[in-house]
Amino acid sequence: MQRWRGLEDIPQDWGRSVVTIGSYDGVHRGHQLIIGRAVQRARELGIPSVVVTFDPHPSEVVRPGSHPPLLAPHHRRAELMADLGVDALLILPFTTEFSQLSPAEFVAKVLVDRLHAKEVVEGPNFRFGHRAAGHVDLLAELGRTYDYDVEVVDLFVRGEAGGGEPFSSTLVRRLIAEGDVAGAAEILGRPHRVEGVVVRGAQRGRELGFPTANVETLPHSAIPADGVYAGWLLAQGEAMPSAISVGTNPQFDGTERTVEAYAIDRVGLELYGLHAAVDFLSFVRGQARFDSIDELLEAMGDDVKRSRELVETYETARG
Repeated sequence: MQRWRGLEDIPQDWGRSVVTIGSYDGVHRGHQLIIGRAVQRARELGIPSVVVTFDPHPSEVVRPGSHPPLLAPHHRRAELMADLGVDALLILPFTTEFSQLSPAEFVAKVLVDRLHAKEVVEGPNFRFGHRAAGHVDLLAELGRTYDYDVEVVDLFVRGEAGGGEPFSSTLVRRLIAEGDVAGAAEILGRPHRVEGVVVRGAQRGRELGFPTANVETLPHSAIPADGVYAGWLLAQGEAMPSAISVGTNPQFDGTERTVEAYAIDRVGLELYGLHAAVDFLSFVRGQARFDSIDELLEAMGDDVKRSRELVETYETARG
């Protein structure tokens, strides 16, 4: 998959293409429907597929300080899009000047002049241009002027557990914030992941016999609610079943919120300074303060046992 940052990176001899535009944070199942359809249409037409996205998130420019928690960094989104068969990813720097483009100017500058769109695939709620004044009907109207077609992909609706809501990044963020990582995974189509560099913490886990990898998460990451989770620690090309703690460590009057993963049954694991990721499978229990260290150790033992069972059950079900 080709990756371009800015319109100037697009090859001068770039021909016609099928394009889809959006923030696509998380590349969840709704996004997968849209991107997958764009890839399918591109193959049917014998031309490349292009995903256009933005950095930073448009809300950070339009409403500074309102940056939503991110479900995936750009490199992770790129990996997921490549897996879907996308031919090229265009990341547009979203500046104040860029935000001032009218819908017609946006279409002419991005879709027509540089990407030579033959077809554009979007969801029903797609908005574009200054003050998000553009919508899919206007996109189609402009297409009649600039010789491209528009296809709108309806998003599936989540069942009763989600109140009949359509797949959306907003819903995923809410579920993660509530600690419902299993519900978030249902919409994402995979476990939610956070990542960063493994740093030295207070090392109390090591002292207690449960050494953890303290992952310094990337800025604006969507972090699950405080508590203990089952999942995986991914490092050095390996996915290790883990018990994961999120929170401030109230047992020791902690104040800094951390994400720490104990790789089950792994001895002598040294990851300091390395990039690692944590995948959240299931909620185990909420954060708590215990009356004694012995009670804490008993709870941690139960957490590890439960986490092992949940991961094994999941992996068995996947075959």
